[in-house]
Amino acid sequence: MLGNSFGRLFRITACGESYGDALMVIVDGVPAGLELADDDIQKELDRRRPGQSEFDSPRKETDQGKIVAGVMDGITTGAPVGIVIYNVDRHQVHVDQYRQAKDLVRPGHAEYTYSVKYGRFRDWRGAGRASGRETAGRVAGGAVAKKILAREGIELVAYVKELAGIAAKPMPFEEIKKSLAERPNPLNCPDPAAEARMEKKLLAIKEAGDTAGGVIELILRGVPAGLGEPVFDKLSSRLAEGIMSIPSVKGVEIGDGFALARMTGSGANDVPYIDGGKVRFRTNHSGGIDGGISNGEDIVLRVAVKPTSTISIEQKTVNMARMEEATLAAITRRDPTICGRISPVIEAMAAISIVDMLMMARGLDDVARMEKPWGKP
Repeated sequence: MLGNSFGRLFRITACGESYGDALMVIVDGVPAGLELADDDIQKELDRRRPGQSEFDSPRKETDQGKIVAGVMDGITTGAPVGIVIYNVDRHQVHVDQYRQAKDLVRPGHAEYTYSVKYGRFRDWRGAGRASGRETAGRVAGGAVAKKILAREGIELVAYVKELAGIAAKPMPFEEIKKSLAERPNPLNCPDPAAEARMEKKLLAIKEAGDTAGGVIELILRGVPAGLGEPVFDKLSSRLAEGIMSIPSVKGVEIGDGFALARMTGSGANDVPYIDGGKVRFRTNHSGGIDGGISNGEDIVLRVAVKPTSTISIEQKTVNMARMEEATLAAITRRDPTICGRISPVIEAMAAISIVDMLMMARGLDDVARMEKPWGKP
């Protein structure tokens, strides 16, 4: 199986399956001298961990991340950082349930495509490598990237902008951060009124045995102007590539995205002005990226997340072994929505992308040692 690494100079390589012994990630390109501890990893893993509310899967995983390489006395050595996360809730009763349905194509899942690609050798336990459980490794790797971004003065936040058709009100970056810090909630929505409506609707959807999708907004602040390459390594394309690789993500738009298609050029263009000897823009329709290169404004993306494919409603399907139509029984162990838990995964892939692009632009040593600030045009 190829394609389990992401990044060029700052690179993660992940492995592990839903019901395997453990999930692991190797983070390559980590500069020496960075303070890094298990707690830095754990606070991010806890945001993604299942079983914390009625809106999550009831699977009880502790998601304890352990740094096993690349750190000595709490400081990175310059060697690859290795992190392991053991799976603990993989009881035989659940494995047996998957065994009984292993030849059935679960609608919305990857049984058929994995079967075509890997045949009878695929891991069918809880979707194996195709499970959203694999994203724990991404979050662990992203925690390392966030430590580097914090040293560079770059902040980011992802939150639930819309869920089950209910949208949060527009809010500035600082208000979003403040609200989520002061009032953490399982849906990761900074708008209390909208979150209350989301919860009520989601509970009704859950009671019906169904699931809901939504939209996550990601904002990056402090990314310097000039980051990104003009053609195939556009900052926009690298961010989209990382985020689109997350399970259940079906779309990414940058800035005003598809709304730009309904605007005129005069309305869509971001007009520049001078502010303290620096070029700024009066609007941010482009989402902080022009020509694939950052312009110094906030980078804004929205991510479409589909409803959880596992539902508690009986569905028609096919049996691949017998090549006949069949029925898939209702399944109860599921997330009514993954929107709240996917936010740290989106942040992780964005953080990894930005650190990788910083190193491509400035060189590993400059980012590692911070010997000089970003050059002004």
